[in-house]
Amino acid sequence: MLSITIITKNEERNIRRCLDSIQWAEEVVIVDSGSTDQTLAICKSYTCRIIHTEWLGFGKTKQLAVNETTHDWVLSIDADEVITPELQSAIQSVLKNPKADGYQIKRESFYLKRKIKYSGWQNDYPLRLFNKRKGQFNDAPVHESVIIDKTHLDTIEAPLLHYPYPSVASHINKINLYTSLGAEKLYKQGKQSSLLYALVSGWVKFIKMYLLKSGFLDGKEGFILALLSGFSSTLKYAKLWSLQRTK
Repeated sequence: MLSITIITKNEERNIRRCLDSIQWAEEVVIVDSGSTDQTLAICKSYTCRIIHTEWLGFGKTKQLAVNETTHDWVLSIDADEVITPELQSAIQSVLKNPKADGYQIKRESFYLKRKIKYSGWQNDYPLRLFNKRKGQFNDAPVHESVIIDKTHLDTIEAPLLHYPYPSVASHINKINLYTSLGAEKLYKQGKQSSLLYALVSGWVKFIKMYLLKSGFLDGKEGFILALLSGFSSTLKYAKLWSLQRTK
């Protein structure tokens, strides 16, 4: 038996596509943090259980969703992801006789409607399927992960589709949110930054993605992705520098 969890906030653009791909699941738990668009209305048209909470950070909010499930095996996905029929079959097959406590799943991501085959995104295997008695999400406010014994993991090659940035504007909006959370996290860890470091980190990120990881083979979309990823790094460390000055 499997429970699928999703956390949401203003995901009306994505949530229907996501829910359409998981109608086979025995249980779907949605934890919403104050959506003001049509997200909840869409969710209510499907068979799922909706939990309301204030925003706790990515790690804690996803763990809250896991805690609300009734089955041991949990598949945690995001609203901008889609379970392919191949992945559905693979998951149902491994759960008949699980040989691991958790499974990393190959994720294929799209940027501005183009599938990204390089840029460092080609080796993306997030841990999403796990036995909740063996693992749980950490408390990280951003870039959360499941804490589990790494020796008891396996991999599923059937793809999970990811549609994180349908437009440049949506990418920039997420950059602003994620860099603020990232800077706060680094500040609490006692990390230091300078404007020079912020600038250099952005250039290093761009060069790594566009040249070293062959982002140029992803065309114009690969260039924009590397450019904004570099900007994201610069902005995060610039915000950290600002925090040092104000706090």
